[in-house]
Amino acid sequence: MSAHSITEPSSRQKWVAGTLVILYALITITPLIWILMTGFKTPPDSISYPPKVVFTPSLEGYVNLFTTRTRVSPEALAALPPPANFAEEIVRNRNMVIAGPSKFGERFMNSVIIGFGSTFLSIFLGTLAAYAFSRFKIPLADDLLFFILSTRMMPPIAVAIPIFLMYRNLGLSDTHLGMILLYTAVNISLAVWLLKGFIDEIPREYEEAALIDGYTRFQAFYKVVLPQAATGIASTAIFCLIFAWNEYAFAVLLTSGTAQTAPPFIPTIIGVGGLDWPAVAAGATIFLLPVMIFTILLRKHLLRGITFGAVRK
Repeated sequence: MSAHSITEPSSRQKWVAGTLVILYALITITPLIWILMTGFKTPPDSISYPPKVVFTPSLEGYVNLFTTRTRVSPEALAALPPPANFAEEIVRNRNMVIAGPSKFGERFMNSVIIGFGSTFLSIFLGTLAAYAFSRFKIPLADDLLFFILSTRMMPPIAVAIPIFLMYRNLGLSDTHLGMILLYTAVNISLAVWLLKGFIDEIPREYEEAALIDGYTRFQAFYKVVLPQAATGIASTAIFCLIFAWNEYAFAVLLTSGTAQTAPPFIPTIIGVGGLDWPAVAAGATIFLLPVMIFTILLRKHLLRGITFGAVRK
């Protein structure tokens, strides 16, 4: 009889686990692939039945996403000079002309400013608060931590009307600063709790040795604790960014023009004669890229952060 380890999975278990992981990955990635494909379809192909899997790629969706178009008569179209670029050629094939750029670029930049701005502020304040809770004796620390966590338990939409009235009186409606502060207030509880767990795992002896060597408390925090907590900070930043990037309810209620982000704008992409699904899919594809790139760049920290502290010596 051959020896069998109780901790090492058998080849059959590995095969079953691998099959389930691949199946799960295929199921979850299928909608993303379909959105990507729809962005390169023409409007007729995007609504064809049965759905077209094989089609001739077109950039019409991306052209429609970044431009506003207006329909003209065939006579007026024939009187125009030849198209200056491929975008004009695509639009003229639909008996339309480009009237100007769309607002998607502005809305996308608003998402970048608000999403990354609130994430930075949440991590900055959350790291300081987490360090204080982890290293200093604070009266009623457990009660304060629970109070901070309770703000995360409450559905944000439940306080939407009071926040709307408060922002209107303070002049923060439809401003980048107002949205950054709001998303920071929602995310800071998550940041404090996650980062406190990471900082608790960093031995205090490291800081004590730095203090003995002549470092100040801030220098010990900056040069010793922060590098050790980089994994937790990166993981927390990803979760905070995902919330701020995808948030829809507050963005609809509190913004309408200047600070409107991409989530409430993408559904309003209406083409002549109906919903322009290729343009919507193109907008969704571009909207996915920053978070995807940010997560890929920090993927090593994310994997280490999830398992950080799971095994103790």
